[in-house]
Amino acid sequence: MWIHRVIAILLLSIPVTVLADHEIPAMESQREAKPRPPKTTLAVGVTLDGDGRLWLAKVENQRLLVSRSDDGGKSFSSPVVVTPEAEDISADGENRPKIAVARDGTVLLTWTQTLPQKYSGNIRFARSTDSGRSFSTPATLNDDGRITSHRFDVLAIDGAGRVAVAWLDARDRDATKEQGGKSSGLSMYTVQSSDNGASFGANRKFQQRTCECCRIALTWTPTGPVVFWRNIFGVNTRDFAIANLDQGAVRRATDDEWQIDACPHNGGSIAADGQGRLHLTWFTNGNKRQGLFYKRIDGDWESQPMAIGNPATQANHAAVVAAGDTIILTWREFDGRAYSVQMMHSKDGGSSWGEPQRLMDATGAADYPVPLINGKQVLVVWNTAAEGLRIVSFERIPAK
Repeated sequence: MWIHRVIAILLLSIPVTVLADHEIPAMESQREAKPRPPKTTLAVGVTLDGDGRLWLAKVENQRLLVSRSDDGGKSFSSPVVVTPEAEDISADGENRPKIAVARDGTVLLTWTQTLPQKYSGNIRFARSTDSGRSFSTPATLNDDGRITSHRFDVLAIDGAGRVAVAWLDARDRDATKEQGGKSSGLSMYTVQSSDNGASFGANRKFQQRTCECCRIALTWTPTGPVVFWRNIFGVNTRDFAIANLDQGAVRRATDDEWQIDACPHNGGSIAADGQGRLHLTWFTNGNKRQGLFYKRIDGDWESQPMAIGNPATQANHAAVVAAGDTIILTWREFDGRAYSVQMMHSKDGGSSWGEPQRLMDATGAADYPVPLINGKQVLVVWNTAAEGLRIVSFERIPAK
């Protein structure tokens, strides 16, 4: 049995317009910069710390703000400014701020700073060592010095000091074009810290020919950080790949055969459970299958893809979280009149699933739902233009 309660909290006071997808990048970093209209800021970053407190990172008036709730989202502390200087910050569904809290209380943040040049950006980082009361001066993690695309950052920590950040990067494609060559896709770069973000190593290219604007997913496992991304296989087959950032060995994770000479702007999600099994969700419009899917990986074994959601109501942009044997899937649907948040859960590590539940509805613009889980609770966080931040809280019922 799952008991839940809905908490509606109005957090955003600035005007919001309908979410718009990014265009297909063409890398025009050398053109003259032109003013661009402000983007929507519906997409928020959220996490639960070891004590069950809910942390929120949101963008408002070109500032990144962090606040904390000690009561599951009923109320939040006064926001603390992370970016003292105004900067354009990506806050749409595919490219939201990221926040994580280590076991010693260090609060870590990454985000994408958008630059005036088309499709260009920087990967930014800041941290707090005083429980979120103040933050370090924001730093740029990409170290190439180019004004080009560094976007779609993702952050994962082991909780004990190790930090991994990965992003999509155009530096290699730019260099190839400057030499008269041709290159499809971007590269994935990564950087790591072993001291909770006090210092970082040099940028490292991990993979070339990645899809240009599908978000990356990253989770920490007993063997290190594992990344999940839409790769370009062959000429233009855009299926997903998976790899351990410490070990390499790229592995094809989906075989949908989605052949498209464009970026679907539709990334996946990954989580590791208490047994080290990996849980994946993704969207495809491939030759073999179409729609939203889930699968689990246990070593060399993989389950068959399981369709989730209703294709007739545009089921898309799923997320997955795991704790022990409890796995939570959430996604967004649109029936032509309203957006809705859908959820499914498993209490046996993904072997069997309950029926989908419709948790919330919104008639205006809405972010994608973000699920969170810890030892005692499950939260589903959803930011909407009309109602603001909304949270559904579940008490976890242990599996018998």
